[in-house]
Amino acid sequence: MVDTSDDWIRRRTGIATRRIADTESVTDLASAAAGKALAAAGLSPADIGLVTVATCSAIDRCPSTAAQVAARLGIPSAVTYDLNNGCAGFCTALATADHAIRAGAARHALVIGAEKMSDVTDWTDRGTCVLLGDGAGAAVLGPSPREDAIGPVVWGSDPTRADAVRLKGDWHPYFTQEGQTVFRWVTAELPALAREACRRAGLAPADLAGVVTHQANLRIIEAVVRQLGLDEGTVVARDVTESGNTSAASVPLALSKLVERGELPADGPALLLSFGGGLSWAGQVVRCP
Repeated sequence: MVDTSDDWIRRRTGIATRRIADTESVTDLASAAAGKALAAAGLSPADIGLVTVATCSAIDRCPSTAAQVAARLGIPSAVTYDLNNGCAGFCTALATADHAIRAGAARHALVIGAEKMSDVTDWTDRGTCVLLGDGAGAAVLGPSPREDAIGPVVWGSDPTRADAVRLKGDWHPYFTQEGQTVFRWVTAELPALAREACRRAGLAPADLAGVVTHQANLRIIEAVVRQLGLDEGTVVARDVTESGNTSAASVPLALSKLVERGELPADGPALLLSFGGGLSWAGQVVRCP
């Protein structure tokens, strides 16, 4: 449909494969990931007091995707809401759930990143149609005796670049972005934000067991990690090669794969760092499950 090739896509983005949902909706993807996370945590649906879904591609506005997930999983009375902060959504949702638990507003929270970006892809736009994929990831949060199990969040936005990543307009908008603007901003600004998240967690980048950034482009990931002075044993997520850019789903999807494969040590500090539309960012150091 566009003038491109497998070689060009791999060289420019690092993406080798992607997953495209057929009949599944964002709610279907979110529910599947949430069910796995709930089972892994060994909790029942009644234990969950908060459900939040980070997404920018959900078609339904009301009821929220989170409310639909809660209904499917039989979660009886949790507060439910969707959070749209573009590709920075999961780390933003993680922070808000963390704050709610620390404030005593909930005991356990289900935090999900889910996207069906194929629904909002312009398949005639070579600059974006080769990037986007579908997927979901989820985590259960609960009280911990460790104060540093989830570190302080570093988050914010640059309103002067608010239109650098867009999904706006009519009832069927397409994802668009100014790729070079995003690349220059991320490679210039993200390393400092990563170091600040580590500082707030009482760590240096060299202390990290793993780094999971938003999986936008392999060139961006490599450029950022080169500047951090990581220990050579630090595991860096490169799931973009397997899953493409899944927006708010990319961080939990990449993290869960590292955990399931045993590539991250239990309780090891991992930096989660995301950026996206707005131009927004959010990140924190977490202890690996």
